Amino acid sequence: MSKEIRNIEPTAVWKYFYQLTQIPRPSKHEDAVVEYVKRFGEDLGLRTIVDKTGNVIIKKPATPGYENRKGVVFQGHLDMVPQANSDAKHDFTKDPIDACIDDGWVTAKGTTLGADNGMGVAAAMAILASTDIEHGPVEALFTIDEETGMTGAFGLKAGILEGDILMNMDSEDEGELYVGCAGGIDGNFYFDAKLKSIPAHYVAYRMSITGLKGGHSGMDIPLERGNANKIFFRFIEFANHKYGVHLTNIQGGSLRNAIPREAFGTFLFPESKESELAGFVADYEVVVKAELASADPELKIAIEKTELPEKMISDGVQSRLTKAVNGCPNGVIRMSQDMIGLVETSTNLAVVKLVGHEVIVQCLLRSSVDSAKHDLANTIGSVFALADARINFSGEYPGWKPNINSEILKIMQETYKNLYGKVPEIKAIHAGLECGLLGGVYPNWDMISFGPTIRFPHSPDEKVNIESVGKFYEWLKETLKSVPVK
Repeated sequence: MSKEIRNIEPTAVWKYFYQLTQIPRPSKHEDAVVEYVKRFGEDLGLRTIVDKTGNVIIKKPATPGYENRKGVVFQGHLDMVPQANSDAKHDFTKDPIDACIDDGWVTAKGTTLGADNGMGVAAAMAILASTDIEHGPVEALFTIDEETGMTGAFGLKAGILEGDILMNMDSEDEGELYVGCAGGIDGNFYFDAKLKSIPAHYVAYRMSITGLKGGHSGMDIPLERGNANKIFFRFIEFANHKYGVHLTNIQGGSLRNAIPREAFGTFLFPESKESELAGFVADYEVVVKAELASADPELKIAIEKTELPEKMISDGVQSRLTKAVNGCPNGVIRMSQDMIGLVETSTNLAVVKLVGHEVIVQCLLRSSVDSAKHDLANTIGSVFALADARINFSGEYPGWKPNINSEILKIMQETYKNLYGKVPEIKAIHAGLECGLLGGVYPNWDMISFGPTIRFPHSPDEKVNIESVGKFYEWLKETLKSVPVK
């Protein structure tokens, strides 16, 4: 059924997006899509480079009469976030995305779509393949592993690209221009589970927390959606206080940059009190559903009896882990004082999982203010230090400071006004665009970010608005005609 999206206008963009949906490309598994884009460039007879990191760079000369224009670099990332509903049998390393049209949007069946950032990549490919679009010298930079570490941006070297203007096409609201973004840092915390034999007279139950919307941990963090890890450990704290439960397993969340939609954990419950458990869980569900009635009305908390495991997490570790997760800041920490409605600092308690003999907790901290980001890291680190966890912060990347006097910003504002009769909004984004890193390697670049309208990225509800793709692409083409001379 996904083939139908190839016929959407502009077909020059949608045909390449369809091809991208057919190539498995979760972060860290981009070999096939790198080869696809490399072959695409070579088949067009364009100079094509794959750098040592795995980024693909394709260079196209100016069309006649535009040779004296400043060079433009299109930029997008090749990887996608692999998120699926628990009932979707999908292997992101092997299976294509099943995309479909739904009331003016393109979405996928039970999985992320990959419009983030497949639409930006497809638009750049359409320009590269075109024979009737006027433009100066253009280059396309397709980076790898943006979603889990910005590996491609970190590995980019100076001197490969020659352009003067960077057009990042990884924003998600058509008609808006982004001129700044947040930086980030990964928080990693480790507990030795000290597994021990289970006591007598207990039964085992598996709890599932599902139905949450999740979403992008930067874009959607101000929506105050439920966090499955927080909900699970809040229950464990209550249940342990009343009944003395023992945690045996936890698998909550899956990706650092996705708000955790689901958590699954197993615990031991006193056999003598088993008749009270269903009512206790039901009462807890009522409380949490009432708190999240607007943000996450489909929340479900369910339990089912299961076989007794061989080991459980020691009581001391369970206590320290539970208190650390419950005490860890999560969500919006501070709003911007300079731009109304923009989140300045936030954190996402993304993953809590038992791996072998170790419980691993992962967070993603974001801020457009470096000192605030470091202060938040210190705050969260202090919580886990008090819980005697091993602490590691890694993968720090800078934010992108807005330049309101940007030349390309003014050109794109005027171009959009000429096309659609209104001036596009200027915004910064609380997400980790690659511009901050790339601008550090190429400080001469005048940078802008824009894109079509995408909703619910990083979740199985991800969708891209069809009309917005056409407007985004038309805006891109018209802007290329207006790029200033060198």
